Amino acid sequence: MKFLSLLFCATLISFSGFTQNKDAILGKWLNSSGEAQVEIYKKGSQYAGKIVWLKNPNDDNGKPKRDSKNPKVNQQYKPLLGLELLNGFVYEDGKWTDGKIYDPKSGKTYSCNITQKNSGELNLRGYVGISLIGRTDVWKRVK
Repeated sequence: MKFLSLLFCATLISFSGFTQNKDAILGKWLNSSGEAQVEIYKKGSQYAGKIVWLKNPNDDNGKPKRDSKNPKVNQQYKPLLGLELLNGFVYEDGKWTDGKIYDPKSGKTYSCNITQKNSGELNLRGYVGISLIGRTDVWKRVK
């Protein structure tokens, strides 16, 4: 009987190592192109992310780059630095789902899910309609 109890406890402990911490996503992440760092933070019970660093923060005239591709004309004057790219993510079954990701290069917003790989990197899957039709970007944690 003691053996079964020990086996049961060992199994629980080993599985607990594989469970995802819902706040593991918090912190600064470098996008796959190395052009930007995004800080992911809690916004109420959801997760969001904003640009906190740009490799090239200024345009050719030395002025801060703006969100010029935004379809909302009144938003086009806003600087990219500090722009919220991720919003509305909720943690469910080991991943962050039901969020949106904004692409300032195109001015388009996509549905998005985020998963964390065993290596600690994030897979961001942006899509329209169903997630099978989309694109995955891999972000690395900034140390």
